[in-house]
Amino acid sequence: MDPARLFTTEVGGGPPVVLLHGLTATHRYVVMGSTALERAGHRVIAYDARGHGASAPAPAPDAYRYEDLAADLLAVLDARGVERAVLAGASMGAHTALRVALEHPERVAGLVVITPAYDPAQHLDAASLARWDALSDGLRDGGVEGFVTAYGEPAGDPAWHDTLRTVLRQRLGAHEHPEAVADALRAVPRSRPFGEISDLGAIGVPVVVVADRDEPDPGHPLAVGQAYAAAIPGARLVVEEPGASPVAWQGGRLSRIIAELAAQAS
Repeated sequence: MDPARLFTTEVGGGPPVVLLHGLTATHRYVVMGSTALERAGHRVIAYDARGHGASAPAPAPDAYRYEDLAADLLAVLDARGVERAVLAGASMGAHTALRVALEHPERVAGLVVITPAYDPAQHLDAASLARWDALSDGLRDGGVEGFVTAYGEPAGDPAWHDTLRTVLRQRLGAHEHPEAVADALRAVPRSRPFGEISDLGAIGVPVVVVADRDEPDPGHPLAVGQAYAAAIPGARLVVEEPGASPVAWQGGRLSRIIAELAAQAS
């Protein structure tokens, strides 16, 4: 996809860090508006994935596969003249970053893998795909409230439910092309960013895996983050203390983790 059709922001100067958001989010939902990275001396590039936020829809309803998302990331790097960068991605963005690290290791200086959810053993599970399709239909037919209705009662600790609903409404209301996000909700879960967890053993750059506990964020299982960290040589696992707000929701703390990893990768 032409990178000119992807809404991209760039601030700061210094070693480049690229931020990649998750499915149904935008570039604002990685470090949650924190400016700590650019203040720490980093060139911070962030963009809305195809069909999300202010970016143009994909050329076809099924063109939201990880090969498409990885190609977009490489196109953004090329358009910005970046040979090698630290990639910090959340969920879909994490999986995209890992795919590029595996297929184009020369472009990646380090990785911050935030709340990964892809489990090869559960890929194409019928019940899971049915739920993604219901969310897609809810958004397409009923907008933000249709999505929230299809989402239903959140799983996990009820103390976090109101926060989750608020975040859902904020995220879903930020898209210029909600029908494109509905397409992505069907296509992304049907795509594999890589084959098996063991494939991650080929990654040879510094890596931090930021996982969430299941009580506030059951959609990104802690066990998946732990499996990724165990498979990637030398990876460090970061998880919030029990009962605390997830690290992935704390933009300032997450920015410090990314900056520390970038210093290690330089």
